[in-house]
Amino acid sequence: MKRSLFFFLSLTLFFSCKKNNSPLPSVEIFTVNGSSINGNSASVQYNIGYSPIIKINFSAPVNRSGVINNVLLVLNGALTIPVNFTYQNNDSTLILQPVGALVPISKYMVSVSTSLPSVQNTNLQSAYAITFITQIDSTDKFPLLSDNQLLDTVQRRTFRYFWEFGHPISGMARERNTSGDLVTSGGTGFGVMAMIAAVNRNFITRTEARDRILLISNFLTNNCTRYHGAFAHWINGSSGATIPFSTNDNGADLVETAYLMEGLITARQYFNTADPVETDLRNKINVLLNGVEWNWFRQSSQNVLYWHWSPDKAWIINAQVRGWMEALITYVMASSSLTDSIPKIVYDNGWAVNGNIRNNNTYYTYQLPMGPSNGGPLFFEHYSFLGINPNGLNDTYANYQVQTTNHTKINYEYCKANPRGWNGYSNLCWGLTASDIPTGYNANEPNNDPGVISPTAALSSMPYTPVESINALKFFYYKLGDKIWGQYGFVDAFKLSDPWFAISNLAIDQGPIIVMIENYRSGLLWNLFTSAPEIKNGMRRLGFTAPYL
Repeated sequence: MKRSLFFFLSLTLFFSCKKNNSPLPSVEIFTVNGSSINGNSASVQYNIGYSPIIKINFSAPVNRSGVINNVLLVLNGALTIPVNFTYQNNDSTLILQPVGALVPISKYMVSVSTSLPSVQNTNLQSAYAITFITQIDSTDKFPLLSDNQLLDTVQRRTFRYFWEFGHPISGMARERNTSGDLVTSGGTGFGVMAMIAAVNRNFITRTEARDRILLISNFLTNNCTRYHGAFAHWINGSSGATIPFSTNDNGADLVETAYLMEGLITARQYFNTADPVETDLRNKINVLLNGVEWNWFRQSSQNVLYWHWSPDKAWIINAQVRGWMEALITYVMASSSLTDSIPKIVYDNGWAVNGNIRNNNTYYTYQLPMGPSNGGPLFFEHYSFLGINPNGLNDTYANYQVQTTNHTKINYEYCKANPRGWNGYSNLCWGLTASDIPTGYNANEPNNDPGVISPTAALSSMPYTPVESINALKFFYYKLGDKIWGQYGFVDAFKLSDPWFAISNLAIDQGPIIVMIENYRSGLLWNLFTSAPEIKNGMRRLGFTAPYL
């Protein structure tokens, strides 16, 4: 009996031990081990051809029946692209190739869902994605032109913005191509200068330009609210009422007024005959010029000019116009006033910040006389210099030919070096300045670079960097023309790293393109503006020297 019990217990223990020592059944882990596009394994890739070979390596064979619904090639996050699938490595490598050619400069994503099964019907452990941007189509989008023909083409098409899209009642420039009745004072000044360039290129007649500028001058005189002689940034082009630029900016904008006056005084110098209509235009422009109370904007006689004044909020914005940026023309116009000229100390203490406007550091081998590190956005060297000729111009603080040229070359060299690795930046595709960006509006520059190129930056710099700017123009027109060339010339901006092409045009970006190309070609607007006797006197009063002064 005891012997039988012992045998039973021993047998039970034997089988119990055998059971506990049995290997557990294996559980498959199904993952992506890596991927490649045309042999390159980077997770985000640029300049991919239009028929790429995409390989995805899995830790186990895939179930072919589940591939078609769970591995997708998608264009711009929306459109699914047909692909062919093939397999390698006992179905552990999946190969995708588009059925047709992909679209140039577009964002594609290969997505692999967790619903993808293996042969053992184990779902993929984690979703997987590969992003790539297709390359530029390097074929020319338009027939080749001579340089002069190309410059004519760009000036003529860009001029449409101010001529065909000018407000039908006021004649003023709309802020942007979606602005309706909203017009802009500064952009209108640029547009007036563009009209003079257009006459010089035979796009319109002298009489047509005269009558449009007279329409604008009459509207400014009779319809618009003036705040101590200055105009608002935004105006209703039908009524003349002020449109607030922001909650507290519902009155005078002195810098925008200076841009407007820059254009009007240029027009006055151009329409210089004894013709009664031209005489009337000159007289109206003089009334507008002489009506600006520049010293009022010193806010109780301080030695600096203030940007804004509101009829109900007074100086609440409290922005001083000082330090190197786009507003040099404001001090030149204020010094040149025949009725309310500011003294030189306002320029020295205010604009020049008692000499602290100087920089003199070197960036990309170029010394920068004034301004922030790396120069800031390129519109600093455009807006004031639509009329002011920087060539041979000097004062206590800078040689302005060096300033404008070196700032532009720093911007060019930065884009060429491309320290942030943005797709598309090169010696042909460059130019950072304030413009639209995918998320709104930004003052693009080397220290604040979201990867957006603005055509106005390089094109409006043509007097400073003619070779680099014309090379950029040819790239924009011939290589990207199908993406960025439209009804009013080049769109405001574009981004090639995450492909985006603006559909907008802005007056303050279109105007400098026409005017600065004309200054490069003939010096017309420079010669007109600086021929004004009060401008010569005003600039000399501030300490400027130049052959034309």
